[in-house]
Amino acid sequence: MSTINTTLNTNATTGTNKTYYDRQLLESAKTRFVHASFGQKRPIPRNSGKRVEFRRWNVFDAKDALTALEEGVTPSGQALSQSIVESKVNQYGAYVEVSDVLDMTAYDQVINDSAELLGEQLGTVVEWVTRDALSSGNNVQRANGKTERTSLTADDKLTVDEIRKAVRTLKRAKARPFNDGSRKPHYICICSPEATYDLQNDQLWQDVSKYSNAEQIYSGEIGRLFGVVFVESTESKVFKQSVHNLTLDPVTNSKSVKLMIAPTEEELAYYSVPGNTVTIGEQEFTISGYTKEVNTLHLTSGVTAIGGTIVYSTDAGAIDENGKGMDVHSTLIFGKDAYGVVDIEGNGALEIIIKPHGSSGTADPLNQRGTVGAKVAAYAATILNDLWLLRIEHAVSN
Repeated sequence: MSTINTTLNTNATTGTNKTYYDRQLLESAKTRFVHASFGQKRPIPRNSGKRVEFRRWNVFDAKDALTALEEGVTPSGQALSQSIVESKVNQYGAYVEVSDVLDMTAYDQVINDSAELLGEQLGTVVEWVTRDALSSGNNVQRANGKTERTSLTADDKLTVDEIRKAVRTLKRAKARPFNDGSRKPHYICICSPEATYDLQNDQLWQDVSKYSNAEQIYSGEIGRLFGVVFVESTESKVFKQSVHNLTLDPVTNSKSVKLMIAPTEEELAYYSVPGNTVTIGEQEFTISGYTKEVNTLHLTSGVTAIGGTIVYSTDAGAIDENGKGMDVHSTLIFGKDAYGVVDIEGNGALEIIIKPHGSSGTADPLNQRGTVGAKVAAYAATILNDLWLLRIEHAVSN
């Protein structure tokens, strides 16, 4: 029997030990922080509600100062104004339950390893939450000038020209570059390894090893191009087809269709949103609900189809003859203060929680179980200026 000992007395859970494990947890989580690293950070004090507020000054209109001054006449003053963006924070957490079978001497390593694993897990969760928030913006550029995601094909890859076009868009929007004085002003690009693989085939690419001047290097930085610093993330957003299934039985003008294949988590999430659409055969239908127990999809209008008809969603790239949609990668290019995040390091937002065996009272009468948990107490990410964050949607090489 392979179990893990969690024997622990109160003397072992000192503040010093907890500080060490918290640090271990944070360091593990930070190895995954890419999307969460470049946002405007805001703390959320205790007893301040579930919403965090981000503010930015509104830029003055140059036309208001275009009129020449009259000699000796004081013009009217201008009022400062701010735009306020609020975001609701959420909690995220996970834990492991361990037993008391192994020897006491193994305890420290167990806690240390558990903290590391939980830190990596929660770091990924924070990355996904941030990534999904940033990938929900309306400022979109699709490769080769395509106007719809479903129009993207395998030929529509990320190229140098797409990067140049994105930089032009950000400059026109007066997006502020990152400029902390340690290196030249620049925008940030977060992209997948598959995207950089395609870019690095271009002769204009300049990787980190070829930088002409010594500059501070971001964690995960792989190169720069046209004033854009590229940071790679394995967690970059990929728009995958949510639904690809088959009808089980023939139906005639029916608003309910039983599906042949058990749904994935992605399918269940898609079905749970009324108004989402699916294509059955060659006709599109709107979802009104879903009954999991009988794997039945409910529609707002009747459908007629034979058994084995393909059911699919069109939320990814080009659809092939089997109704399968191509994966579409999201590459983000943005300026400073384009988005905001709750400070994950502030106010103990990321913490480890140790419950020694025997701490459960009558729920653990033989002192057999303990837990090691980790929690993000409050986190949120939100776009502050949609024009300063551009999402490029594109295909990648196989």
